[in-house]
Amino acid sequence: MTHSLSDYNFEFPMELIASRTAGKGKTRILHCPKNGGPRRILPAPSIVDLFREGDGLVVNNTKVIPARLFGETAHGGVVETLLVQALIPSEKGEARFEAKVRPGKAFQVGRELVVAGVKVVVEEIREDDGSRVLRFEKTPVEMETVMNEQGHVPLPPYINRPDDEEDKKAYQTIFAKYAGAVAAPTASLHFSEQMLKDLKDKGVKVAEVTLHVGPGTFQNISVDDFTQHKMHGEHYELTKENADIINEVKRQGGRVVTVGTTSTRVVETIADANGFLKPQTGVTHAFFYPGYKYKVVDGLLTNFHWPKSSLILLVSAFYGRENTLEAYKMAVENKMKLFSYGDGMLIL
Repeated sequence: MTHSLSDYNFEFPMELIASRTAGKGKTRILHCPKNGGPRRILPAPSIVDLFREGDGLVVNNTKVIPARLFGETAHGGVVETLLVQALIPSEKGEARFEAKVRPGKAFQVGRELVVAGVKVVVEEIREDDGSRVLRFEKTPVEMETVMNEQGHVPLPPYINRPDDEEDKKAYQTIFAKYAGAVAAPTASLHFSEQMLKDLKDKGVKVAEVTLHVGPGTFQNISVDDFTQHKMHGEHYELTKENADIINEVKRQGGRVVTVGTTSTRVVETIADANGFLKPQTGVTHAFFYPGYKYKVVDGLLTNFHWPKSSLILLVSAFYGRENTLEAYKMAVENKMKLFSYGDGMLIL
């Protein structure tokens, strides 16, 4: 089996990148029968018909935080920070964050800046990825208020426009509960409240996991032999209540359908050899590519992903490389919208 990243490339017109969402429940889904039947494009609400009583749906309940903050240097230069992860507060109780920054030269160790009106000190430059440890002269609770008032939605880098008020709702899923993500689990954006109600009325069990999506979800693979790629770590949690739901679906012979690569990574990280789960909290560096045998997942709803990305490899591990690239070709030919705000595919 080839491990060459160049085998997972595809061409698409840039105008197919969705810069706005069609709205929850208003996207199109490419149904890809797992058994190899013909593919077809459906309006999102129609995927409810593909589920059976006793199936399980696994969703990610992370909530996107307005983590992009702007500021200035002592000399008036403009700077930008993306707060990736909250760290243990300082001895004085000041909020500390791991952050992506630009321009990097403005964030030297010991430098003081003003970000979103708050004085900030650069404590450390991380050797592995160049991210900074920033200390804000506010408590963590006060920083939440600052982010909610002045923070910007951290749209993906390929959406080439500033965020606005519409994004605050559009880039948040109906399942969002626990703040901590700097990117949305975008496969869940296809669901409207009505679709969720229809699934539950049909007897589909819904389980939740938490995985706080980091900026590494957009990280490029820099080696052609993708098996050498090191995945970013992301914090996850699966409670006993939700583990029990998924295990019961498996025991009763139902199909477990994960919504998005994030939910998929959580359950496959935790599962034992027989596909059963125990409640667990941790950090996953899981990287799934062709050759991996899925233990829990029977179906996958996912967006279309960037060429040569870890995400398209995860999908190819589930659906096969040729099937995946054929599905992408059909999506492009039918002018389906791509990536975070775009349409999706259901492999079931």
